[in-house]
Amino acid sequence: MIKKIGIGVGILAIILLAAFLYLNYRGRTLSPPGSVSIENNDFKVSLNYSRPSVRGRLIFGEKNLNALQPNNEYWRLGANEATEITFNKDVKVNGASLKAGSYRLYAIPKADGFDMIVNTELGRFGAFEPNHGADVLTTFVPFTKPTAPVEQFTIEMKNQDSGVNVVFSWSDRVWILPLTL
Repeated sequence: MIKKIGIGVGILAIILLAAFLYLNYRGRTLSPPGSVSIENNDFKVSLNYSRPSVRGRLIFGEKNLNALQPNNEYWRLGANEATEITFNKDVKVNGASLKAGSYRLYAIPKADGFDMIVNTELGRFGAFEPNHGADVLTTFVPFTKPTAPVEQFTIEMKNQDSGVNVVFSWSDRVWILPLTL
């Protein structure tokens, strides 16, 4: 009898593990991981994020239009885990001072741009609501329209004379977060 119970529990554990691995892998293939890093003289910036695709959906807009990321709602800048950025020197993020280190980046889409939020809370899955008390910086950046819609969420970094521009693009929006020394 104990042997049958053990076999049953073992089979159940295998089924649950297989389901967990499948669902975890499926989410990662729909929104694969991405990373970008850059160095400008001795200033180093690296960023890790996930890259969801538009797949025919309305990405930004009003909630009543079923936008995937509605205006005025906190967003983890991608999918899966929240976007993390690391820089090796104290910087100015769009003019506001921030110490060197690793942070999470979030955004709140608006009709004319994004509130970009830097948060110190690390190590949590991005789908969970962050600790807003750990927000250390909020700054507004406007967006522009790309020449063609961007299917997959993309983050690039470009060297500038006094630092690095972090360029975000997805769907019908492109926005830049300047990092200067």
